[in-house]
Amino acid sequence: MTLDLPTAFRIRDIRDESPTVRTFTLDGAVQAEPGQFVMVWLPRVNEKPFSLVDDAPITLTIARVGPFTEAAHRLRVGDRLWLRGPYGRGFERLARPAVLVAGGYGAAPLAFLARRLRAEGVEVAVALGAKRACDLVLAERFRDAGCSVHLATEDGSLGHRGLATDVAARLLDANPDAALYACGPEAMLQRLAHLCRERGVPGQFSMERMMKCGLGVCGSCDHHGLLVCRDGPVFSADQVLGARGDFPSPCGRA
Repeated sequence: MTLDLPTAFRIRDIRDESPTVRTFTLDGAVQAEPGQFVMVWLPRVNEKPFSLVDDAPITLTIARVGPFTEAAHRLRVGDRLWLRGPYGRGFERLARPAVLVAGGYGAAPLAFLARRLRAEGVEVAVALGAKRACDLVLAERFRDAGCSVHLATEDGSLGHRGLATDVAARLLDANPDAALYACGPEAMLQRLAHLCRERGVPGQFSMERMMKCGLGVCGSCDHHGLLVCRDGPVFSADQVLGARGDFPSPCGRA
């Protein structure tokens, strides 16, 4: 089911994940695949895309980074958000052990994916990275889903001192038959895509771009001739690295 027009939902719960990140649980559901996104509208403010943390109930994790998200953070339980979607290509869930790698609030779509993978009996290891311990988000959601969670902070305040990509390499060393799924800053995705290519590991990467329509019309989210809203937001390693030529579907579909 896709909501073609903005549809109002009331906020049922708000949880602070970090000093700048909040998770909003709404009073409704949609049918979505992990990795898909919705367009969220606030009247007289703007409309922006957000990955789904869950589809039943609708759950969104929103980082305060600009005017729209500052307005969202001023909302309270009982207030309304308008959504349309879900849109885009999600993750293809492979029947092999999974390594999930999240940078900052890139954990949002991976939390949805982790729950679906664990429900299918897939072993899931998660590498969560952030600058500081207080910036790590959704770790408990991954643990509650039955994942093994491995933390990395750039300042060494919690877990491995360094990057989530360092932890991901170790997790792949321990399980070379795993598939890798990632979401986070583009530099992190580039490093992980190279890692997948070097090791022959199947990788899927959720990318972010500025979007206006979410439907593949405006062209504002172009990435090497692909539209992140329509052809993604989940891409293969070759697509992330900007390989030229015929791009296969990241989800194994034409």
